[in-house]
Amino acid sequence: MTSRFPRFLIIGWLALLIGGAGSSAYGQAGTYLSTTEFLAEGFSGKGTPSAGAYTLSSTDQAAAKAILGHAYGTSRLRYWRSGDRSAWILEEIGKTRPITTGFVVDGGKIHLVRVLIYRESHGGEVKNKFFTKQFDGAKLGSAPRYDLSRRINSISGATLSVNALRKLSRFALYLDGKVSG
Repeated sequence: MTSRFPRFLIIGWLALLIGGAGSSAYGQAGTYLSTTEFLAEGFSGKGTPSAGAYTLSSTDQAAAKAILGHAYGTSRLRYWRSGDRSAWILEEIGKTRPITTGFVVDGGKIHLVRVLIYRESHGGEVKNKFFTKQFDGAKLGSAPRYDLSRRINSISGATLSVNALRKLSRFALYLDGKVSG
């Protein structure tokens, strides 16, 4: 039986199909913004921020557990501060991989949210400004729930990534309250 297509075309087509499927699985993963670019955007016109380190106390880890559902993975966090504005780069697992996100808090309200590194195969829409703009102006409610003052709409197919950013925004607001007080 003879084929209508030469064997090398069929093999090439299958390789393209399989290779394309494999690469599209991680098509949303990538580095979108460096720390320097994030800080430049977050502090434009405010001067160069000074870097600091914040060590999480047992009280802070208890708050992290209330906000994130678990203790934060590290006990020492780097942050940047200029006046009433602070910036935090935090990580949280979406479905299976960490999402590195930058938060700028000004006067106890979220000023800017940017996804710096996205590692998941789905849900990368959370990096888009149409989504992150929803956080602008959000404040943190009081313990024990630490709710946001505004509703953040979800994205179909990105529920776990959306939830990760919601939690991280609450934690960033909590941390800002610790260093600004």
